[in-house]
Amino acid sequence: MNKELIINATPTGVEIALLEDKKLVELHHEQANANFTVGDLYLGKVKKLVPGMNAAFVDVGADKDGFLHYTDLSPYIRSILKFTQMGMVDKSDDGLDFSKFTVEPEIVKTGKVNEVLNGKPHVLVQILKEPIASKGPRLSCELSLPGRFIVITPFNDIVAVSKKIHSSDERKRLQKIVESIKPKNFGVIVRTAAEGKNTAELHEDLQQLVTTWKQIQQNLKGAEAPAKILSEQNKTTSMLRDLLNADFNRIVVNDKNIYNDTHNYLQKIAPEKQNIVSFHNNGYPIFEQYGVSKQVKASFGKTVNLPSGAYLIIEHTEALHVIDVNSGYKSVSNNQEDNALETNLEAAAEIARQLRLRDIGGIIVIDFIDMKLPDNKKKLQEAMEGFMRADRAKHAVLPISKFGLMQVTRQRMKPEMSINTMEVCPSCNGTGKITSTHLLVDDIEKRLHYLLTHGHKQLTIAVHPIVHSHLTKGFWSLRRQWWWRYKTNIKIVANTDYYITEFQFFDANEEQIKL
Repeated sequence: MNKELIINATPTGVEIALLEDKKLVELHHEQANANFTVGDLYLGKVKKLVPGMNAAFVDVGADKDGFLHYTDLSPYIRSILKFTQMGMVDKSDDGLDFSKFTVEPEIVKTGKVNEVLNGKPHVLVQILKEPIASKGPRLSCELSLPGRFIVITPFNDIVAVSKKIHSSDERKRLQKIVESIKPKNFGVIVRTAAEGKNTAELHEDLQQLVTTWKQIQQNLKGAEAPAKILSEQNKTTSMLRDLLNADFNRIVVNDKNIYNDTHNYLQKIAPEKQNIVSFHNNGYPIFEQYGVSKQVKASFGKTVNLPSGAYLIIEHTEALHVIDVNSGYKSVSNNQEDNALETNLEAAAEIARQLRLRDIGGIIVIDFIDMKLPDNKKKLQEAMEGFMRADRAKHAVLPISKFGLMQVTRQRMKPEMSINTMEVCPSCNGTGKITSTHLLVDDIEKRLHYLLTHGHKQLTIAVHPIVHSHLTKGFWSLRRQWWWRYKTNIKIVANTDYYITEFQFFDANEEQIKL
């Protein structure tokens, strides 16, 4: 699979398109003035404890206070509170020596939020979800700093290896390496991308993350809540950090600064890949050049068409998203069950793509075409799980219910990507109604009368073909009536580019007359 990243810098921000085998699968828009991004660390001030919800509302500088549930408190929350306080009051140039930090006992999983955050302290939190609609950001105290090969989690000594690394020998090897290089008071999660990497590569990644943690300590000095302590990398570099592999073969950028940043970042993390970055400056819009704009227009909207003629209807409610699969006009075979399975498999691949592309999260209910055989239902579920495997968001796919519905849950971390691909009809201005033909003819005749009485001769009227037919049809047509009334010949021509209520007047030199 070939992966390409097309980056379009605009005055309002940066648009990033991820293509897999030339097909658009992810679209991100990073606004220039975005204040809250998933992964950012903030020094927040606990504003309100809600024992009934076992949660707290924390001021991190957003329009709405952030939501922090007890289950999002780290087991080491007392250590985090202690570290936050020590970091804020520590004035030495060397900063807080984290290696000598004493880890506090873990909190009880079934405890109460007011027992832990009593006194409404300042607390170091991380953004789990961006502000969505009327809700503030979702926060967590389980801090994590992601690198390319590993993720560090301060305040514990746990070492875990990604379950997507299937070889038990490789998992043991990676765990042994990490345990030998891990600093005190840091937990480490080994990512899937670490498979096959040597000690030097893992150690370099770890050192960069430890340096980031030291920067957090420096930023915490003298900070007054609410305050941003650490910003996540920009969207381009964070995507490269998470996605870059041997399949990546092109990155195209239309902004010189982003090009230099991307090139330098690749030179640091993967020098062998730095030549895949190219600068686009031929004057043609970059999204048009690489077919992104066309795919956006075809992929967003209520209806999504499939190559077979089948189509999806995607609708949204406050509580969930609903996707209806409708059969097309083509038949694979004369067997109804086979046709249903083929259409459902095609739809499943497109649905998995749509979930990534629009970043749809929460509960998704899919109404596939009914199938009777249990084996076919199982094939569809397995196929859906396979198509969803490339999705980085946490998700779960449930078996098809007895009502023929499949339920999918997908992690939502930011507002859904919504692009309006509809245009307002120039004839009706979006009302669905246009001027009556009789009124249109009256309007044309009024303007014709004005022009003829103000010195214009040899006029040509350009109209839509349907209106042309109405004006010229029959022996005693309107054109002939005008000739009889005004004693001058009026030429009427049809223009297929005009919308039905559009008309224009032209003089003898074929120049448009503006009224």
